Amino acid sequence: MGSLENGVPVKRDPLLRSSSTKGLGFQRPILRFSRFLFFGKLDYLQWVCTVAVFCFFVVLFQMFLPGLVMEKSGDSLKKTENGYGDLSFIKNIGGLDFGEGIRFEPSKLLQKFQKEADEINHSSAPRLRQRLGYRKPQLALVFPDLLVDPQQLLMVTVASALLEMGYTIQVYSLKDGPVNAIWRNVGVPVTIIRNVAKSAAVVDWLRPTAFPIVLLLDQDIKGYVVSLFGNYDGIVVNSLEARGVVSCEPFKSLPLIWTISEGTLVTRLRQYTSTGKMELVNDWKKLFNRATAVVFPNYVLPMIYSTFDSGNYFVIPGSPAEAWEVDNFIASHRDSPRMKMDYGPDDFVIALVRSQFLYKGLWLEHALILQALLPLVVEFPVDNNSNSHLKIIIISGNSANNYSVAVEAIALNLRYPRGVVRHIAIDEDEADNVLAAADILIYGSFLEEQSFPGILIKAMSFGKPIIAPDLSMIKQYVDDRVNGYLFPKEKISVLTQIILQMISEGKLSPLVHNVASLAKDTAKNLMVMETVEGYASLFENLLKFPSEVAFPKDVTKIPPKLKEEWKWNLFAASAHSTYANRTLRSLRFLDKLEEQWSQSQTGGSGSVIAIDESFPYDIWEEEKLIGIANARKRREEDELKDRTDQPRGSWEDVYRSAKRADRAKNDLHEREDGELERTGQPLCIYEPYFGEGTWPFLHGTSLYRGIGLSTKGRRREADDIDAPSRLPLLNNPYYRDALGEYGAFFAIANRVDRIHRNAWIGFQSWRATAKNASLSKIAETKLLNAIQARKHGDTLYFWVRMDMDPRNPSQLDFWSFCDAINAGNCKFAFSEALKKMYGIKQDWDSLPPMPVDGDTWSVMQSWALPTRSFLEFVMFSRMFVDALDAQIYDDHHQRGHCYLSLSKDKHCYSRVLELLVNVWAYHSARRMMYVNPQTGEMHEHHKLKNRRGHMWIKWFSYATLKNMDEDMAEESDDEHPMRRWLWPSTGEVFWQGVYLREKNQRIQQKEKRRQQSKDKLSRMRRRSHQKVIGKYVKPPPEEDMENSNSTMV
Repeated sequence: MGSLENGVPVKRDPLLRSSSTKGLGFQRPILRFSRFLFFGKLDYLQWVCTVAVFCFFVVLFQMFLPGLVMEKSGDSLKKTENGYGDLSFIKNIGGLDFGEGIRFEPSKLLQKFQKEADEINHSSAPRLRQRLGYRKPQLALVFPDLLVDPQQLLMVTVASALLEMGYTIQVYSLKDGPVNAIWRNVGVPVTIIRNVAKSAAVVDWLRPTAFPIVLLLDQDIKGYVVSLFGNYDGIVVNSLEARGVVSCEPFKSLPLIWTISEGTLVTRLRQYTSTGKMELVNDWKKLFNRATAVVFPNYVLPMIYSTFDSGNYFVIPGSPAEAWEVDNFIASHRDSPRMKMDYGPDDFVIALVRSQFLYKGLWLEHALILQALLPLVVEFPVDNNSNSHLKIIIISGNSANNYSVAVEAIALNLRYPRGVVRHIAIDEDEADNVLAAADILIYGSFLEEQSFPGILIKAMSFGKPIIAPDLSMIKQYVDDRVNGYLFPKEKISVLTQIILQMISEGKLSPLVHNVASLAKDTAKNLMVMETVEGYASLFENLLKFPSEVAFPKDVTKIPPKLKEEWKWNLFAASAHSTYANRTLRSLRFLDKLEEQWSQSQTGGSGSVIAIDESFPYDIWEEEKLIGIANARKRREEDELKDRTDQPRGSWEDVYRSAKRADRAKNDLHEREDGELERTGQPLCIYEPYFGEGTWPFLHGTSLYRGIGLSTKGRRREADDIDAPSRLPLLNNPYYRDALGEYGAFFAIANRVDRIHRNAWIGFQSWRATAKNASLSKIAETKLLNAIQARKHGDTLYFWVRMDMDPRNPSQLDFWSFCDAINAGNCKFAFSEALKKMYGIKQDWDSLPPMPVDGDTWSVMQSWALPTRSFLEFVMFSRMFVDALDAQIYDDHHQRGHCYLSLSKDKHCYSRVLELLVNVWAYHSARRMMYVNPQTGEMHEHHKLKNRRGHMWIKWFSYATLKNMDEDMAEESDDEHPMRRWLWPSTGEVFWQGVYLREKNQRIQQKEKRRQQSKDKLSRMRRRSHQKVIGKYVKPPPEEDMENSNSTMV
């Protein structure tokens, strides 16, 4: 397991012992033992009792505890422990394990953070990158519901601090609830995703805005189907029920933080493993691996979920869950817990609890604590029934049943009266009754844990005085004799002194009640600062903010009140309403998931990975099988119809007829319904996409056609174009990511007449649909009418405006906006690319002017052009992309750094290329018409008469670009340069020489066929014919034969 120093399974085993030192014999333990006696760290009586108890239980545990079998002496003496003072000699004698090796360290994540920090500090980028910071960082918080529970309280507290730091937050939930009003009160908008119908769910998490479009969502949250706008910099998903969010392309690169506070899945995992349901285990493992970071509120949960750890586990200690559970318990249990446990009002109950981690030395620690409590027996005399009013309850979790026998044997050997010491095997989560009934709680583990024990928070929340060893994590929050009592772990006898001082005449002293009251106040808001600062630090290290995003304030600069207490006041009205259903809801969710898996196994699907998407896929498969059966039936009928007498002819005629029929048949089958409908249309709009996550945002009408940027993730049964098959460059993941939607432009333009036969061509990003900026039916009709009527001539129609882009809240001009989204280097990149394109050698830093005239520009690659103009634009774009790639490729491909981004970014070129069509259209004297995507109204921007004197027409004229294109084609065709060169791979290489060569090849092939025909005819003429052997005499007709026969008769 990548994040753990030692692999920790669900149950303790010998692998969790601390590191050993080899080569030890019996001499070292004896020397330690003698030093121990010499220095007298324990008083003589305590030592005698301890050794006697230990010797007795060595034999007892050998008999009763098979799970805690002692090792051989040779192995045990190889273990050396550190830091337990009085207990060190005991650990070496018995070979016991006291849990020092139990630690969780998010090593992989920490190394990743450090590596990225070093790369930024030592970056040798050729250009200084700037953060212009025109918008706030945006986060999405996803919940399965908005019921009141501790996780909601935690996230509301964290979100309040994040808002103060400068974040913008949006909450999404499947179901509404009381917390909706709380979130709105904090200032966070809430979107409820209605379960309108059963469908797969996908969210455009890449682009959130203030006007969400709610699509369809499945109850199981296999992947949210919500359309949002803007740029989410990260997603925080809460609860196991939110499994599968953004688990498909293109959202896999988006930072996803998954917070898990429940352990309900662990028990099910054991059942899955024992019953052979490994598909479910593997499915959960893939989902855990998808998260950028899986965050737990304590150090126990990552260890019990160790099966799924791929190095992305992280712990942010702190949660209001313990205090919340105690308040909920007190509000719902009116009866006295002491009466339920058969304790009277005069009984004095001491609860002895342990760490949540199991280790073999635990029983010895309990024995020492019981020995220290032995003097209390005298303080509580027995009653008439020989029963003592002193009650000591040992809570040790669901350990083996024979541990109760061991506890009774310890008590008996220490001469406790029968019935005083009792062992209860329950989990910490179920110990509320015992804690409520106890008068004092003693923490009986000496293990140095990484966070404050949750059982102590619960006891303090109940208002119970606590006694604990002076461990570093406990001393951080408990002041001795202020809000608790501490004793040195090296001197257990101090525990006896403390317990005797706390009790007066069989009751707790008033001072102890004051200490317990202060402890209750402390527990109410324990570790709030650690939680808030932990999440803020995690976001700072994990989220990579684009250059247009302002970096949030440091968490230390926000008001202290936001980090001192949980937001209890906001939840006071409904604090106990729905929390009890949280665990039941998780269990029901797991039950439903298992039921779906069982049904899929019965149906033969064999996989649970696509449980929620399987229904539409099954329909497609069934439809496909039906179509195959119908086609087979039609083919058989056609064959039967064709089995009729045919007119005779030569074999050559039959062959030609068969080939003609095959061609006609193939042509008919290749022309699908969508292609036939598009034939008569003047315009076809292509929608580039990558991955299944974009499917809900694609159109299915004949006006649109999808183009998949990857062979994987294409829509089934759809008339989509496979871009990599048309442009092999897109099989390279680097260029597929770097070019983005420009890869679709190059793929379509490559031998365009083979797939596109319409006079006009358009493109629309799937993000435009997610942003509610795609063309409505009215706008589509008006656009088609304008094109058919040739109303505006050679025009660029666009329908997504730059001034309405969420990345541009300050209404920046063209070049300023381009700089803002490209780390301040857009103008430099444009200038350098144009210099290389046009072969300018001297220093030149001019840019094509893009005036600020009150009009706007196109963004998000959503526009339409005449096909001829589109090919001209692609010709310009290919040369520009080649020049841009030449200056960026080396550093970006090798180290992932690009001076157009502040962090590693595989989509380095895409933000510059997104705006390139504006530069080309403006300076090539095309009209630019904005089409309102809702109403279809058209308005011309940057009118031609106002552009005079500002356009670089010679630079962008067709003649100039064509000459440059032919020069590059000639170089590629004749010289075949060995250097890395992108341009030949982006499309067709064609110049006059290629045309002449192909023409000569056709002439040569034609002459070759003509010569072959002449040679064939010549051979036929020279062929020697065999002489006639005999003459064939035609027999007379049958009637003549009959007449001749009758005459002869």
